[in-house]
Amino acid sequence: MKILIANLGSTSFKYRLFELPTHSGALEDEQELAKGGVERIGGQESRVYASLGQPAAEATQIETVRPIPDHGAALEAAIEQLTAAGGPLSSLTDVAAIGFKAVHGGRIRGVVKVDDTVLSAMEEMADVAPAHNPPYVTAMKQLAERFPDVPLVAAFETDFHATIPDRNSRYAVPKEWLEKHLVRRWGFHGASHRFVSERLLAKMSQRPLRAVQCHLGGSSSICWTHDGKSVGTSMGMSPQSGVPQNNRSGDVDPYAILHVCKTTGRSLEELLVELSTRAGLAGMSGTSGDMRDLEAAAANGNEAARVALDVYVGSIRHWLGGGIVELGGLDAIAFTGGIGENSPATRAAVVAGLNDLNIEIDNTANHSATTGERRIESSRSRVAIWVTPTNEELIVARQTRNFLTLAS
Repeated sequence: MKILIANLGSTSFKYRLFELPTHSGALEDEQELAKGGVERIGGQESRVYASLGQPAAEATQIETVRPIPDHGAALEAAIEQLTAAGGPLSSLTDVAAIGFKAVHGGRIRGVVKVDDTVLSAMEEMADVAPAHNPPYVTAMKQLAERFPDVPLVAAFETDFHATIPDRNSRYAVPKEWLEKHLVRRWGFHGASHRFVSERLLAKMSQRPLRAVQCHLGGSSSICWTHDGKSVGTSMGMSPQSGVPQNNRSGDVDPYAILHVCKTTGRSLEELLVELSTRAGLAGMSGTSGDMRDLEAAAANGNEAARVALDVYVGSIRHWLGGGIVELGGLDAIAFTGGIGENSPATRAAVVAGLNDLNIEIDNTANHSATTGERRIESSRSRVAIWVTPTNEELIVARQTRNFLTLAS
């Protein structure tokens, strides 16, 4: 069964094409046939790239630079790559479905077939997921119109966090805000946290298994899991919240926004755009917000970059500490995402000075050039420390396959 997975960002589009067995089976029966995407959508020099075939060393690499005005055009470019001579598809109708790593459905979560009700629910939450929901809705509508016979399936990131108890999901707001306006801590990065939790359960025999999962990248979130189930997370009502992001602020006292509105005369909408596009690590440091740039700037004596790094790590440690208390102890910490997988300095800073909690990193293992899934705790550490490369698209492919199987 061929399943195409679409992963959309505000100015990016990534896809992966999988061949999966019709029913859940051995992992070795799962194949990735192609992956690719488009960067800098809306620019004059959008990068369109693809890797077709496996193993990776023998894959055909395609890359062009041309204007891609919107996500619809990005989808067209992806289909063009996949159906070119020698590509894995003769037409898009070869796929059993297109699965979307959808972000926020509000009143709808789980894995569902995309229809008008689902699109309407996503549009209702566009204000709190402005970088994600609008491009997803647009892409879904365009695909449904062009390929009406290809099922579209949305796997919402919020679903993994449905197991969070009320004490960790509720805000202290009037009950009406929850019931009528869905104001609660929804949580995101669900596909990534699901993948990591499944890997920890597979790799560690201890039960119960208490873990803090750190998805650290351009967008970051912390998740507390108990035997693979989410019991708390740093992101709240929107993906703009929680730990500071690349260019998004993370948590901010709402009255600080009111204060700046009144003292500057700027509108609420204008300030929210600034907090979601020109804040975070980039706004604090004056750099791009990319961890590599921040670390280089800090090493060269840039104090603003150093402070930004300290604020970022401090927020992660705040949620790590909360997880230890909530879980009543800790058995594992897992780092994933672009920063979590590739920044030894961040990993070391997050767990620094926690020896009394039986958490200690092995500096040699942490700074090793080794890639892939690995453990990096010292021999004295009772808590396992993992680096776990995530695979969000594979999780969504499996969810899409399972949905199709149950629906048939």
